[in-house]
Amino acid sequence: MPKLDFSSDDQAATVARVRDYFLSEFDLDVGRFEAEAILTFFAKEIGAHFYNRGLYDAQSVIVNQVDVINDAIYQLEKAPGD
Repeated sequence: MPKLDFSSDDQAATVARVRDYFLSEFDLDVGRFEAEAILTFFAKEIGAHFYNRGLYDAQSVIVNQVDVINDAIYQLEKAPGD
């Protein structure tokens, strides 16, 4: 999986959310570097799972839409002599 590049603003916002989560859930004040390390760990270890799940979900939506289109085309077909 290619390295994910986030904008500085996106990275800062995500790090802030991690820090807020650890503070509110565990009363643990993690620093910016620790929060970045946590994000890197999760991205490396389980990021591909979520990425693949997103691909499967998108594929499912596309397959369903193709089925809808195929049904619509079938309804437009005319019998010989019509």
